[in-house]
Amino acid sequence: MITERVKQQFIDIVGAENYDDSKAGRLVYSYDATPNFQSLPDAVIAPRNTKEVSDIVKICNEERIPIVPRGSGTNLCAGTCPTEGGIVLLFKHMNRILEIDEENLTVTVQPGVITLDLIQAVEAKGLFYPPDPSSMKISTIGGNINENSGGLRGLKYGVTRDYVMGLEVVLASGDIIRTGGKLAKDVAGYDLTRLFVGSEGTLGIITEATLKLIPMPETKQTMLALYEDLEAAARSVSTIIANKIIPTTLEFLDQPTLQVVESFVNIGLPTDVKAVLLIEQDGSKEVVARDMEAMARICREQRAISVQVAKTEEEANNLRTARRSALSALARLKPTTILEDATVPRSQIANMVKAINDIAQKYNVTICTFGHAGDGNLHPTCPTDVRDKDELHRVEQAFEDIFAKAIELGGTITGEHGVGVMKAPYLEWKLGKEGIAAMKAIKQALDPNNIMNPGKVFAKSTRKRVVVTR
Repeated sequence: MITERVKQQFIDIVGAENYDDSKAGRLVYSYDATPNFQSLPDAVIAPRNTKEVSDIVKICNEERIPIVPRGSGTNLCAGTCPTEGGIVLLFKHMNRILEIDEENLTVTVQPGVITLDLIQAVEAKGLFYPPDPSSMKISTIGGNINENSGGLRGLKYGVTRDYVMGLEVVLASGDIIRTGGKLAKDVAGYDLTRLFVGSEGTLGIITEATLKLIPMPETKQTMLALYEDLEAAARSVSTIIANKIIPTTLEFLDQPTLQVVESFVNIGLPTDVKAVLLIEQDGSKEVVARDMEAMARICREQRAISVQVAKTEEEANNLRTARRSALSALARLKPTTILEDATVPRSQIANMVKAINDIAQKYNVTICTFGHAGDGNLHPTCPTDVRDKDELHRVEQAFEDIFAKAIELGGTITGEHGVGVMKAPYLEWKLGKEGIAAMKAIKQALDPNNIMNPGKVFAKSTRKRVVVTR
């Protein structure tokens, strides 16, 4: 609850136009992209600079008011749902690209910068920022850092954390710290930069980031391989990696996903096959040509019925767009779409795909599977309806089995979506009690009053289950 005195303090900091506690204003930010989670904040505040963020946080810490930093709300773990009320911090004013440093190959940005805007700005200078989450048209850099977002290019280039060189962070006390910088080497103290990346806003508020850039690849090619057998497609993934080829993109879509995506984008995707692999490689012309030829041969050896290379950039872009549209397409099937991200070692992709299909059959639910198969990150997705309580219960049981199977195969409960509220009950399966205790010690040290995105990551109760780990 925010008193009139505290409300006026906030307004004095940001101006009345940047403080909203109306019912309509709060409703807009009461949920994110996660199904079945909604909770009203007490107010929505849009600071204009780091000092204003610091001043707001100091008041919240003194008054014990929860703070939820929010980008575009595209996350899928209820990480930006204000489940304990308090204030939602918006960064719509802090949305500038501050510097593109071509000498040091870095870009410095505020948290509200849209990912695609950043990518296009640096590419205009012949530079490359590889992280490319499917939501990049609307997701923000601050949100990407908080969730350590991945993307289609993660196999070859890594994820967001691999490109964060330095941060400006407002701590729960209101203190402002800077970590890292434009340095290729820096081992001065603990790696605080990495600590904040992926912390889901539970340790501090990111107000500025310095990101690594690399030169644009000389060329790239895109290929589509078609399969009559799901497991053959999955084996192709493992075999490509085992042959020491690391493509830029190695994506998997099963038949139900293909059918829905093609209905959505209408670009002529085959819908009469069990699965497709979307494969891309970039680099020098010689390397790309060699790798594409080798990967095509491997796919055919693993019983691909067709392997086709995109003839034009337009055709290649259509294929990429189709893959990025998978969630949007599946969301049209039923009122509720639950998308997860079970992740396993690459060598276990075939086993995981088979397990997902068996689990779907066991609980009599529809599960469409797609994802970043090259790095083991699959997205089993279930179209359902929260009003059908019986089916929803079976869906929840199915995903529990999927998480358990992923861990059994040496994987994890989340590869890129984060823990938030959705995965919190399962985190102990992965980390054990000792791992949870270590994380809580860090949280307590940096946020003793638990105002930073409370209720996320750490579950009030853990799901009880015996899980075999390797």
